[in-house]
Amino acid sequence: MDEDGVRTLASTFRGLFHVLHEGFRKQVRGLDHGTLNWRPLPKANSIAVLVTHSLGSEREMLRSVRLVATERDREAEFSVEAEAGDLLALLDQADREVDELLGGLTAEDLTKNRPRGDNEPKPGLYWLITNYGHAREHLAQIELTKQLYDSRT
Repeated sequence: MDEDGVRTLASTFRGLFHVLHEGFRKQVRGLDHGTLNWRPLPKANSIAVLVTHSLGSEREMLRSVRLVATERDREAEFSVEAEAGDLLALLDQADREVDELLGGLTAEDLTKNRPRGDNEPKPGLYWLITNYGHAREHLAQIELTKQLYDSRT
């Protein structure tokens, strides 16, 4: 993969993750504590959990692709409670990390196997694609959770 291809992919993924973050912001802005932390079912996730988990997964993935050490408490992401301002600040930080980490992306980062948690190592491009899809699924889940919250009787 040549340098132009790397820059194109890095720019594309930066744009995709920024649009995704804006989608999360749109869902979170103006919501109160009760709405953000409501779970439609006992074993379901709240909006706050889904945003926190998505960003935790994204951060771990980006750092793994770039071979930057990271620590993540995945289990803690599923018990978080947060305010809108907290989540918006996390999204702002995620934008900065996307810019920083993808700004230095190399052909090797995209094509060589990268370890990620307990998973079998895969090429960086694989991790970028699957993580983006994972986060989009959670954005849709957030939209559904809001609809369920608003439909309560």
